[in-house]
Amino acid sequence: MIIIADGGSTKTNWCLINEYGKKVYYNTEGYNPFFSDTAYIINSLNEHLPSDLKKEDITELYYYGAGCDVADKVKIVEDAMKTVFKTAKVFVGHDLMAAARALLGINAGFAAILGTGTNTCIYDGKDIAFKINSLAYILGDEGSGCYIGKKLLSDYVRGYMPQEVRDNFWETFHLTPDEIIDNVYTKPLPNRFCASFSKFVYDNTANIAYSRNLVKTSFEDFFRNLVSHYPDYKNYSFNCIGSVGYNFRNVLEETATEYGMTFGRIIRSPIDDLVKYHLELAPISK
Repeated sequence: MIIIADGGSTKTNWCLINEYGKKVYYNTEGYNPFFSDTAYIINSLNEHLPSDLKKEDITELYYYGAGCDVADKVKIVEDAMKTVFKTAKVFVGHDLMAAARALLGINAGFAAILGTGTNTCIYDGKDIAFKINSLAYILGDEGSGCYIGKKLLSDYVRGYMPQEVRDNFWETFHLTPDEIIDNVYTKPLPNRFCASFSKFVYDNTANIAYSRNLVKTSFEDFFRNLVSHYPDYKNYSFNCIGSVGYNFRNVLEETATEYGMTFGRIIRSPIDDLVKYHLELAPISK
Protein backbone atom coordinates (compact mmCIF):
# COMPACT_ATOMS: atom_id res chain seq x y z
CA MET A 1 0.00 0.00 0.00
CA ILE A 2 1.11 3.52 -0.81
CA ILE A 3 0.55 6.80 1.00
CA ILE A 4 0.86 10.22 -0.58
CA ALA A 5 0.71 13.26 1.69
CA ASP A 6 0.73 17.00 1.16
CA GLY A 7 1.61 18.92 4.30
CA GLY A 8 1.23 22.64 4.82
CA SER A 9 2.03 24.53 8.00
CA THR A 10 -1.58 24.18 9.16
CA LYS A 11 -2.96 20.93 7.72
CA THR A 12 -1.72 17.74 6.05
CA ASN A 13 -3.87 15.93 3.47
CA TRP A 14 -3.21 12.19 3.20
CA CYS A 15 -4.28 9.65 0.57
CA LEU A 16 -3.86 5.93 1.08
CA ILE A 17 -3.97 3.75 -2.03
CA ASN A 18 -4.62 0.19 -0.91
CA GLU A 19 -3.78 -3.07 -2.66
CA TYR A 20 -7.05 -2.90 -4.62
CA GLY A 21 -6.42 0.63 -5.86
CA LYS A 22 -9.03 2.18 -3.57
CA LYS A 23 -8.20 5.68 -2.31
CA VAL A 24 -8.83 6.59 1.32
CA TYR A 25 -8.40 10.22 2.40
CA TYR A 26 -7.78 11.66 5.85
CA ASN A 27 -6.26 14.75 7.48
CA THR A 28 -3.89 15.59 10.30
CA GLU A 29 -2.39 18.87 11.44
CA GLY A 30 0.50 20.37 9.47
CA TYR A 31 4.14 19.65 10.32
CA ASN A 32 6.60 22.40 9.47
CA PRO A 33 10.04 21.27 10.72
CA PHE A 34 10.98 24.88 11.41
CA PHE A 35 8.39 24.77 14.22
CA SER A 36 7.90 21.06 15.02
CA ASP A 37 10.60 18.55 16.02
CA THR A 38 10.68 14.82 15.29
CA ALA A 39 9.19 13.82 18.65
CA TYR A 40 6.25 16.20 18.20
CA ILE A 41 5.50 14.86 14.71
CA ILE A 42 5.66 11.24 15.88
CA ASN A 43 3.31 11.90 18.78
CA SER A 44 0.88 13.81 16.59
CA LEU A 45 0.81 11.12 13.91
CA ASN A 46 0.24 8.38 16.45
CA GLU A 47 -2.62 10.39 17.92
CA HIS A 48 -4.33 11.61 14.74
CA LEU A 49 -3.79 8.91 12.09
CA PRO A 50 -6.79 6.57 11.72
CA SER A 51 -6.72 3.91 14.39
CA ASP A 52 -7.44 1.18 11.82
CA LEU A 53 -4.55 2.18 9.55
CA LYS A 54 -2.21 -0.80 9.25
CA LYS A 55 1.09 1.09 9.23
CA GLU A 56 3.11 -2.10 8.81
CA ASP A 57 1.45 -2.69 5.42
CA ILE A 58 2.62 0.62 3.95
CA THR A 59 5.37 -0.05 1.40
CA GLU A 60 5.89 3.48 0.04
CA LEU A 61 5.34 6.92 1.54
CA TYR A 62 5.63 10.15 -0.44
CA TYR A 63 5.45 13.13 1.89
CA TYR A 64 5.63 16.70 0.60
CA GLY A 65 5.81 19.31 3.32
CA ALA A 66 6.25 22.98 4.11
CA GLY A 67 9.81 23.68 5.26
CA CYS A 68 11.17 20.48 3.70
CA ASP A 69 13.68 22.14 1.40
CA VAL A 70 16.67 22.17 3.76
CA ALA A 71 18.58 18.95 4.51
CA ASP A 72 18.48 19.13 8.31
CA LYS A 73 14.77 20.02 8.25
CA VAL A 74 14.01 17.17 5.84
CA LYS A 75 15.72 14.81 8.29
CA ILE A 76 13.38 15.92 11.11
CA VAL A 77 10.35 14.85 9.08
CA GLU A 78 12.03 11.83 7.53
CA ASP A 79 13.03 10.42 10.93
CA ALA A 80 9.45 10.86 12.16
CA MET A 81 7.95 9.13 9.12
CA LYS A 82 10.41 6.24 9.31
CA THR A 83 9.61 5.78 13.00
CA VAL A 84 5.86 5.67 12.42
CA PHE A 85 5.96 3.77 9.10
CA LYS A 86 8.74 1.31 9.89
CA THR A 87 8.41 -0.88 6.78
CA ALA A 88 7.90 1.88 4.19
CA LYS A 89 10.32 3.36 1.71
CA VAL A 90 10.08 7.05 2.62
CA PHE A 91 10.46 10.05 0.32
CA VAL A 92 10.26 13.55 1.82
CA GLY A 93 10.07 16.51 -0.54
CA HIS A 94 9.16 20.18 -0.49
CA ASP A 95 5.53 21.28 -0.74
CA LEU A 96 6.55 23.49 -3.67
CA MET A 97 7.45 20.36 -5.65
CA ALA A 98 4.03 18.96 -4.77
CA ALA A 99 2.41 22.13 -6.07
CA ALA A 100 4.39 22.04 -9.32
CA ARG A 101 3.67 18.37 -9.95
CA ALA A 102 -0.02 18.77 -9.12
CA LEU A 103 -0.53 21.93 -11.17
CA LEU A 104 1.69 21.14 -14.15
CA GLY A 105 2.30 17.38 -14.18
CA ILE A 106 5.20 16.84 -16.58
CA ASN A 107 4.80 20.21 -18.30
CA ALA A 108 7.02 23.22 -17.66
CA GLY A 109 5.57 26.40 -16.19
CA PHE A 110 5.12 28.71 -13.22
CA ALA A 111 3.71 27.38 -9.95
CA ALA A 112 2.86 29.11 -6.67
CA ILE A 113 1.51 28.35 -3.21
CA LEU A 114 -0.72 30.81 -1.40
CA GLY A 115 -1.80 29.17 1.83
CA THR A 116 -0.56 29.70 5.36
CA GLY A 117 2.72 30.69 3.69
CA THR A 118 3.88 31.63 0.19
CA ASN A 119 6.14 29.91 -2.33
CA THR A 120 6.86 30.28 -6.03
CA CYS A 121 8.97 28.61 -8.71
CA ILE A 122 9.65 27.90 -12.35
CA TYR A 123 9.22 24.17 -13.00
CA ASP A 124 10.88 22.46 -15.98
CA GLY A 125 8.49 19.50 -16.07
CA LYS A 126 10.64 17.38 -13.78
CA ASP A 127 12.38 19.56 -11.21
CA ILE A 128 12.21 23.05 -9.78
CA ALA A 129 14.48 24.99 -12.13
CA PHE A 130 14.44 28.36 -10.36
CA LYS A 131 12.88 29.82 -7.25
CA ILE A 132 13.01 33.05 -5.27
CA ASN A 133 13.14 32.67 -1.50
CA SER A 134 9.80 33.60 0.07
CA LEU A 135 11.72 34.45 3.32
CA ALA A 136 9.00 32.85 5.47
CA TYR A 137 6.54 34.65 7.67
CA ILE A 138 8.80 37.17 9.42
CA LEU A 139 10.59 38.71 6.43
CA GLY A 140 8.30 37.75 3.56
CA ASP A 141 5.47 35.36 2.63
CA GLU A 142 3.68 38.18 0.85
CA GLY A 143 0.14 37.28 -0.22
CA SER A 144 -0.17 34.38 2.21
CA GLY A 145 -2.78 33.80 4.87
CA CYS A 146 -0.20 34.73 7.49
CA TYR A 147 0.61 37.96 5.64
CA ILE A 148 -3.05 38.93 5.34
CA GLY A 149 -3.61 37.99 8.98
CA LYS A 150 -0.68 40.13 10.11
CA LYS A 151 -2.06 43.14 8.24
CA LEU A 152 -5.46 42.61 9.86
CA LEU A 153 -4.01 42.20 13.36
CA SER A 154 -1.78 45.23 12.91
CA ASP A 155 -4.79 47.36 11.99
CA TYR A 156 -6.68 46.04 15.02
CA VAL A 157 -3.88 46.62 17.53
CA ARG A 158 -3.05 50.09 16.16
CA GLY A 159 -6.67 51.17 15.97
CA TYR A 160 -6.73 51.58 12.18
CA MET A 161 -9.50 49.05 11.60
CA PRO A 162 -12.93 50.50 10.70
CA GLN A 163 -15.15 50.48 13.78
CA GLU A 164 -17.77 48.12 12.35
CA VAL A 165 -15.05 45.59 11.49
CA ARG A 166 -13.41 46.07 14.88
CA ASP A 167 -16.74 45.35 16.61
CA ASN A 168 -17.18 42.23 14.51
CA PHE A 169 -13.62 41.14 15.27
CA TRP A 170 -14.18 41.50 19.01
CA GLU A 171 -17.49 39.63 18.90
CA THR A 172 -15.81 36.80 16.99
CA PHE A 173 -12.54 36.38 18.88
CA HIS A 174 -12.69 38.35 22.16
CA LEU A 175 -8.98 39.08 21.87
CA THR A 176 -7.40 42.17 23.36
CA PRO A 177 -4.40 43.83 21.67
CA ASP A 178 -2.17 42.56 24.51
CA GLU A 179 -3.38 38.99 23.99
CA ILE A 180 -2.63 39.24 20.28
CA ILE A 181 0.90 40.47 20.95
CA ASP A 182 1.37 37.61 23.43
CA ASN A 183 0.20 35.02 20.89
CA VAL A 184 2.47 36.37 18.17
CA TYR A 185 5.64 36.88 20.18
CA THR A 186 5.64 34.33 23.00
CA LYS A 187 3.50 31.35 22.01
CA PRO A 188 4.25 28.47 19.58
CA LEU A 189 3.28 28.51 15.90
CA PRO A 190 2.73 32.26 15.43
CA ASN A 191 2.53 31.80 11.65
CA ARG A 192 -0.47 29.51 12.06
CA PHE A 193 -2.05 31.93 14.54
CA CYS A 194 -1.75 34.88 12.14
CA ALA A 195 -2.93 32.85 9.14
CA SER A 196 -6.07 31.76 10.97
CA PHE A 197 -7.44 35.31 10.67
CA SER A 198 -7.51 35.23 6.87
CA LYS A 199 -10.82 33.35 7.21
CA PHE A 200 -12.24 36.33 9.11
CA VAL A 201 -11.20 38.56 6.21
CA TYR A 202 -12.98 36.20 3.80
CA ASP A 203 -16.14 36.00 5.94
CA ASN A 204 -16.31 39.69 6.90
CA THR A 205 -19.32 41.49 5.43
CA ALA A 206 -19.29 44.48 7.78
CA ASN A 207 -17.01 46.39 5.42
CA ILE A 208 -16.30 44.47 2.23
CA ALA A 209 -14.23 47.29 0.76
CA TYR A 210 -11.85 47.13 3.73
CA SER A 211 -11.42 43.35 3.43
CA ARG A 212 -10.94 43.51 -0.32
CA ASN A 213 -8.30 46.21 -0.02
CA LEU A 214 -6.46 44.14 2.59
CA VAL A 215 -6.31 41.18 0.21
CA LYS A 216 -5.56 43.29 -2.88
CA THR A 217 -2.59 45.06 -1.32
CA SER A 218 -1.28 41.70 -0.05
CA PHE A 219 -1.44 40.21 -3.55
CA GLU A 220 0.14 43.35 -5.04
CA ASP A 221 3.04 42.91 -2.61
CA PHE A 222 3.26 39.25 -3.67
CA PHE A 223 3.52 40.11 -7.36
CA ARG A 224 5.79 43.11 -6.87
CA ASN A 225 8.26 41.44 -4.51
CA LEU A 226 8.22 37.87 -5.83
CA VAL A 227 6.43 37.02 -9.07
CA SER A 228 7.60 39.97 -11.17
CA HIS A 229 11.24 39.18 -10.38
CA TYR A 230 11.16 35.90 -12.31
CA PRO A 231 12.82 36.27 -15.73
CA ASP A 232 10.20 36.53 -18.50
CA TYR A 233 7.42 35.92 -15.96
CA LYS A 234 4.82 37.37 -18.34
CA ASN A 235 5.46 34.48 -20.71
CA TYR A 236 4.00 32.04 -18.16
CA SER A 237 0.46 31.46 -17.02
CA PHE A 238 -0.15 31.95 -13.30
CA ASN A 239 -0.89 28.62 -11.58
CA CYS A 240 -1.52 28.41 -7.86
CA ILE A 241 -2.38 26.02 -5.05
CA GLY A 242 -3.69 26.91 -1.60
CA SER A 243 -6.78 28.00 0.28
CA VAL A 244 -5.91 31.71 0.17
CA GLY A 245 -5.34 31.75 -3.58
CA TYR A 246 -8.51 29.71 -4.10
CA ASN A 247 -10.78 31.68 -1.77
CA PHE A 248 -9.64 35.07 -3.06
CA ARG A 249 -9.17 33.97 -6.68
CA ASN A 250 -11.18 36.86 -8.13
CA VAL A 251 -8.83 39.41 -6.58
CA LEU A 252 -5.86 37.20 -7.47
CA GLU A 253 -6.91 37.03 -11.12
CA GLU A 254 -7.33 40.80 -11.22
CA THR A 255 -3.83 41.30 -9.82
CA ALA A 256 -2.23 38.73 -12.12
CA THR A 257 -3.86 40.39 -15.12
CA GLU A 258 -2.56 43.79 -14.02
CA TYR A 259 0.93 42.30 -13.99
CA GLY A 260 0.50 40.90 -17.50
CA MET A 261 0.10 37.19 -16.68
CA THR A 262 -2.62 34.94 -18.04
CA PHE A 263 -4.59 33.12 -15.35
CA GLY A 264 -4.07 29.35 -15.24
CA ARG A 265 -5.07 26.63 -12.78
CA ILE A 266 -6.12 27.61 -9.26
CA ILE A 267 -6.85 24.69 -6.94
CA ARG A 268 -7.41 24.51 -3.20
CA SER A 269 -5.44 21.33 -2.48
CA PRO A 270 -2.95 19.37 -4.60
CA ILE A 271 -3.69 15.95 -3.17
CA ASP A 272 -5.89 14.56 -5.99
CA ASP A 273 -3.58 15.80 -8.75
CA LEU A 274 -0.56 14.62 -6.77
CA VAL A 275 -2.03 11.13 -6.55
CA LYS A 276 -2.65 11.22 -10.29
CA TYR A 277 0.95 12.30 -10.86
CA HIS A 278 2.36 9.35 -8.90
CA LEU A 279 -0.04 6.78 -10.30
CA GLU A 280 -0.07 7.90 -13.94
CA LEU A 281 2.60 10.46 -14.81
CA ALA A 282 5.63 9.71 -12.62
CA PRO A 283 6.68 6.57 -14.56
CA ILE A 284 6.55 8.61 -17.79
CA SER A 285 8.64 11.46 -16.38
CA LYS A 286 11.52 9.29 -15.18
